[in-house]
Formats: sequence, C-alpha cells, structure tokens
Amino acid sequence: MKKVVIGMSGGVDSSVAAILLKEQGYEVIGLFMRNWDSSINNDILGNPDLNNNICPQEQDYNDALEVCQKIGIPLHRIDFVKEYWDYVFTYFLEELKKGRTPNPDIMCNKYIKFDYFVKEAKRLGADYIATGHYARYSDGYLLRAVDNNKDQTYFLSQLSSEQLKNVLFPIGDLTKDKVREIANKYQLVTANKKDSTGICFIGERNFKKFLQNYLPNQPGNIINIENNQIIGEHVGLMYYTIGQRKGLDIGGNKERLFVVGKDLKQNILYVALGDDNPYLYSNACILEEINFNCELRPQFCTAKFRYRQVDHDVQLEYLDNGNIKCYYDNIKAVTPGQACVFYVNDKCIGGGIIKECYKDDKKLWYLLPEV
Repeated sequence: MKKVVIGMSGGVDSSVAAILLKEQGYEVIGLFMRNWDSSINNDILGNPDLNNNICPQEQDYNDALEVCQKIGIPLHRIDFVKEYWDYVFTYFLEELKKGRTPNPDIMCNKYIKFDYFVKEAKRLGADYIATGHYARYSDGYLLRAVDNNKDQTYFLSQLSSEQLKNVLFPIGDLTKDKVREIANKYQLVTANKKDSTGICFIGERNFKKFLQNYLPNQPGNIINIENNQIIGEHVGLMYYTIGQRKGLDIGGNKERLFVVGKDLKQNILYVALGDDNPYLYSNACILEEINFNCELRPQFCTAKFRYRQVDHDVQLEYLDNGNIKCYYDNIKAVTPGQACVFYVNDKCIGGGIIKECYKDDKKLWYLLPEV
C-alpha cells in the first residue's frame, strides 16, 4: 500500500482531500504545519481573533485533529516558524520596503509547502505528498482545476518540475460545492468552515496595524500626477498598490482616484483620476525570477498578472540575462512584485515576478527611484 502524507490545514479542502485519498486505498498520514507564532512576533494588534480564548492557528490544528480522528488517520505536527520567517516573511517585508506588491503565498508554496514539508513527509516514509490545492497534475504537466473560480495554479507557478513530482491534488477535479457536499456527508467539523483569507499562514489581519510591528510608518504627500497638486497625505507607501482606489482617505474628495505611482526617495504617492486613466495602463513588462515547470517555452501563450484575473494573450521575448520581456495589449495595473503566470490552454507552465512595466517601449515610473 502506497503511503501519502497530506498537508492538513484545518480547512475543508484538505479535509476532503484526505477522505478521497483514503477511499482510493492509500495509507494516509496527516501533517499540520505551524509556521507563525503570534506571541513571539507580537502581532496581537493586527489580529482581531487573538482576544479569544484560542488563536486561529490553534483552532485550525484542533479542527484538523478532529477530522483526522473521525476519518481514522494519524496527524503529526511540525513547526516551520523559523523557516517561514527566513524564506517567506522576510521576503515579504523586503519587497514592501522597495515599494513593490509581493505575493507571499507563492513563496510559501515554493519554500515551505513543497520543500520543508516534503522533506518531513519523506522522513515519515511518504511515497507521495498531497495538498488541498485546487489544481491537477498529469503526464508531467500542472493543469488548471476543474473549478475555474477556485483554481490555484497561479500560486503554484514558482514550483519546479522536481517539486511537482509525486504530488497529488485530490480535489482538483471537484467544484467547491462538491467538496463541501462531501464534507457534510461525513459530518466534518470543517464542512461549513469559512475559507481562509489574508497572508498565507498568518491569516486575516488589520493590515496597517499588523505591519506597524515590523515596518515604521512614514506618512507623506499624495499628489495628483496630472496637475502636480498635493491633495492629501498617505500613511506609508507600503500600504498601497498600483491601481488601488479604496483606502486613500482623501478628505472630501469623492472622485475616483487611483494609485499610479510611488516615489520612494521623496515619499510621494501619485494618483490620477478615472479607472481608464492612461497612467494605469502598460503594454509590456520585464519578468525576473523565471521558473518553468515543464519543457514548453512558447513565444505566444496566455498569462495572468493577478490571481483570478482573466487570461491575456501575451508574447514572450527571452532575454540574454535570463529574464523575459512580456508584451500584451493595454492592461490595467500590472504591478511590480506580483507574479505573471503563463498558460498554454489548461497547462500552467510557470511564470516570473514582475520587475518593471513599459508603455510603448517607455519604462513606466511606477516605482522611483528604480529598484
């Protein structure tokens, strides 16, 4: 009997994934990862749930344990608090300091869930590892999930072909509704549990209060780029991303203003009026940290520049330094620090991290000075 170690998060997706694996005849072992310690990291102000008797992560463990006991599989627990800090959270903070908009979930998959987790699973004798991601893997290709609204291949785009070997995605062929139906059939405690949101393994936070524990606030001017007028004050450039409209807190200003740039040296947040403002649009970008998970190297394919964004047709130019220049028709708010993920039909073949953006071969100053 083949042995599978599955990451149990305390949510409904991993719960049902474990059930399906057991029904398929595997020997299933659960493994719960603890990657964040709120007491050590002193982020109580950022987490509204920590005033309860039990912190959310401990509740997740208890839910995972109850599920494992109900379906008859063992649950192990391991701490990756230091590893998460070193490889994911430090990256997150450094990117924010540069004025970029990072995606820590992608790095968590690359360095924690499909690296340190795999090593621990092998120590437990695993033939395969499994997760509750909405994705599929077949014939050496990472494929979109059947439920397009829940597809999570975007977050798996930095995984290598080696990392994807011997990985099972049991719920990739199911819709979310079907997953909950199965969980209710088994009367699992997680059946109707709310999906987790927020930063991977850190969860929901008052973002501003949370970051104040790690990065000092540096308020500065908000300037309308079209007339160079100061129209308000921002609370710190790290709290804003290109294309953002909500949360600008410009007193008395009811116009639809959008973030279009940051000047890190002068601590200025630039905005412009209207969601069709040309300052918001680019038609090319440079990608770094390129990763491909298969042999495909297309010149033309589709790409997503944000999670759950529609696919856009793109043309790829492979540069001598290993980066890629990605061309596309005008797209709004392509943002440095975010991932650009490549697709060939249903195949997610990899991607890169957006370094800088261009409009008609002119580099956009989304971030000043250049970073």
